[in-house]
Amino acid sequence: MNEQVVKKGIMVCGHGSRDKDAEMEFSLVAEGLKKRFPDLPVEYGFLEYSAPNIHMGLNSLINQGVEHIYAVPGMLFAATHAKNDIPSVLTTFEEKNEGLEVSYGKELGLQDPMINAFQARIYESLGLDADNPPAELYDTMLVVVGRGTSDTQANAEAAKLTRIVSENMGFGWADTVYSGVTYPSVGVGLEKLIKLDYKRIVVAPYFLFTGRLIKRISGYVDKVAKENPEIEFINTPYLRDHDKVIDAFEVRVRDIMDNTPSSEEDLMAIFKRRLAAGEVDVHHHHAEYQDPAKDQAHSHDHDHSHSHDHTHSHDEHSHGHSHDSEHSHSEHSDDHSHGHAHTHVEPHSHGVYKHIAHPLGPRTMIGEGICCCFMSQFPQELLDEEMERINNGVQGEALAHRK
Repeated sequence: MNEQVVKKGIMVCGHGSRDKDAEMEFSLVAEGLKKRFPDLPVEYGFLEYSAPNIHMGLNSLINQGVEHIYAVPGMLFAATHAKNDIPSVLTTFEEKNEGLEVSYGKELGLQDPMINAFQARIYESLGLDADNPPAELYDTMLVVVGRGTSDTQANAEAAKLTRIVSENMGFGWADTVYSGVTYPSVGVGLEKLIKLDYKRIVVAPYFLFTGRLIKRISGYVDKVAKENPEIEFINTPYLRDHDKVIDAFEVRVRDIMDNTPSSEEDLMAIFKRRLAAGEVDVHHHHAEYQDPAKDQAHSHDHDHSHSHDHTHSHDEHSHGHSHDSEHSHSEHSDDHSHGHAHTHVEPHSHGVYKHIAHPLGPRTMIGEGICCCFMSQFPQELLDEEMERINNGVQGEALAHRK
């Protein structure tokens, strides 16, 4: 008797963005992987804000007859989205679809293809040939901009990347700043670093795609450049769908296919172990895009008012909250959607960060329209102090406070 062939498919899981350009750019990863795996269906989806959401992508694969899904996180580092949120969605979906197997891969990490892609973007911004680079760049400072999360290990990986690239390319000096939860923030970090008196500074955001943060980073650099005309500031483009980035995604898919052994426990195994120990909750993501077509087919005849006493953390934010909404996300999947089209953004807060009040950290971004959930972590007295400084035009260390 011939053994039945199980149809395989690939699912690329992203974070999502309110920026439509970011959605488009993420889709290019799926297009790139289709070329690498022409015999397999490839879909993508997002945790938050964007369409398609992860459920939509998974459902599409099932509709194409896929029984074994290779899911890879479209994340640079293994912070909480890759560790908790994506495995939560995948686990729930797998349990609700009998006979389906979902295998989850690793974050992109500091693979050689990712490092080479980043270096290529830096050489590109300098007008240099990455295949025939100079021996050194001693007259130039490199400033790598990491995402910044409440996950210490993920922040450390960004700092490690800076050191690797600095030594590979021979920069005179290199340092790391962050656009998110940790410190030093981009503005205050640049203020400190220009005092080292380098006349050429490369600012290189280690981001996959565009979005509000990329645009904010560019704004910081433009402002510092205007205030320091004697320094040449060079904005390096983000990674996007560089060929080597697609190489890195391909490696992660093939790792799953080949069941490549690792000295470390994989992300899904870690998540399920923590789930069994009661350390995390499986949930339906609260900011997940809802499919308008399916919304029309669903009526709200039952009471969805509920309270969340659990906390599930994220790279960007953690949903420790309660709310009385008109519809629940915890029990139903994407095929049980809502009566109106929307991106459902519930009240939420960033993962608790113990250094939230650091003088060179997130407080330096107060007054710049940062996420309200992010603002909720600051003690009121700190908010009052910072707002008074901004309103009175006091010259602080941070760019956010300069008039």
